Amino acid sequence: MKTLYKTSVTASGARAGNIKSEDDKINMQLSIPKSMGGDGGDGTNPEQLFGGAYSACFGSALLAVAKDHKVTLGNFTVTANISLTKSEEGDLNLKAVMDCYLPGHDIETGEKLVNAAHEICPFSRATRDNIDVTLNLLLDE
Repeated sequence: MKTLYKTSVTASGARAGNIKSEDDKINMQLSIPKSMGGDGGDGTNPEQLFGGAYSACFGSALLAVAKDHKVTLGNFTVTANISLTKSEEGDLNLKAVMDCYLPGHDIETGEKLVNAAHEICPFSRATRDNIDVTLNLLLDE
């Protein structure tokens, strides 16, 4: 297997600490949301970081499948709505709802592209059968 990219990010202080990448492009304070018993400080949290990474990666997958299907996406967006949930047994789980806004496209084309992107996106592949992922196609009216 050929490695295309490799990086390292270190967390110190867990959810109320700091994360820093080896190249210092990421050097961020983390905060625990009030809904989880934290102070809701100015820092970000793992769920926001995961949502940003997943939505960007999914967007790249959409561009790749659109190119393969000779479709121009235009000004599209992908919003990852990430939830941290707790099961009745007390297990913590992630849930993702991916809102894919593809203006100017019909339902058939949009569904084909979103479903194909979900098949090739590395984040979708990594989470498949591990977390609940819902795909939503948003179009102009």
